[in-house]
Amino acid sequence: MQEAVILLVEGKGAGNSSMGPALKKAGYDLKIAHTGADALLQSQEYPPDLVVFDASTMRSSGVRSCLRLRRALEHTPIIHSRAVGEPEDHSAEADVYLEHPYTSRKLLNRIHALLPADDSDDEVVRCGSVTLYRSKPSVEVGGQGERRLTPKLACLLEEFMSHPNELVSRPELMQRVWKTDYIGDTRTLDVHIRWMRELIEEDPAKPKLLRTVRGKGYIFQVEPVDGDAG
Repeated sequence: MQEAVILLVEGKGAGNSSMGPALKKAGYDLKIAHTGADALLQSQEYPPDLVVFDASTMRSSGVRSCLRLRRALEHTPIIHSRAVGEPEDHSAEADVYLEHPYTSRKLLNRIHALLPADDSDDEVVRCGSVTLYRSKPSVEVGGQGERRLTPKLACLLEEFMSHPNELVSRPELMQRVWKTDYIGDTRTLDVHIRWMRELIEEDPAKPKLLRTVRGKGYIFQVEPVDGDAG
């Protein structure tokens, strides 16, 4: 299997705190960028399978640069690492947030969980024209080829596929996918719904699979198989 490409974004003065040696030792194809601008350039030349943004070694929180990477690499997993005591800022739209100090083993475990698994051990869930491969994770719609999912997108899609043609409310999604009852700010859910539609809909602006029920939630619309009524 080809080595996964990891883009490590860290300050030039990272020194002994750099996670680069641990990533190389783990066998990853490591690319290193020292600024957000350099990271964007490298991501175009060598599209990474995952980004580790270590803001603790840089002069800023890295939130804006991390967000720009998210816009450029919509479905690439991103780990945002911050200095001890720094608040966790979800506006960076990373998949995982870590606070120093932590071990290289903890980082490698997070990376392993975010990267696609070996194709030989797929757990497959099918619902209508949509196929979810749990172990990768990835999704395929109508035989058009697989597209990678972040862990949260995979969890969200499986939640919808577990309740086909049923209304699933926003509070239910926040509780089941994000494990929180707090619904004061559901922007994260809105963003993930948008990403989901870009992956599974023929026209994301006119969704047919994932429909919005205004003021209530969403319905994952599955067409009946041939021979079924209604």
